[in-house]
Amino acid sequence: MQISISTRHGNPTPAIEEYITKKAERFTRYYDRISSIEMVVDHQKSEHLIECIVRVEHSEPLISHASATDLYAAVDQCTDRAVRQLSDLKSKLKDHKHHTPKSGADE
Repeated sequence: MQISISTRHGNPTPAIEEYITKKAERFTRYYDRISSIEMVVDHQKSEHLIECIVRVEHSEPLISHASATDLYAAVDQCTDRAVRQLSDLKSKLKDHKHHTPKSGADE
């Protein structure tokens, strides 16, 4: 899995890069067929905009956005949204069978 961090309008500090990398490495807990992760950090006026593009095998890329005045809060929001998309994708692929009640009783 390849993690790339790019910025618009500025340079990230090593602490920010390490924080983003640590958060992005956790994605494999939720879905293991991730081929690459791209994090784009943008700073506009007083807001930090984060975009996360997760490329997954046999699926369209999952894109999540977040903005906040605090950079760490924006990263947290964006990664939480990406985790939600990954877990939804996994459950969608896993739950492709129609389930019937085991007792045989109608509900």
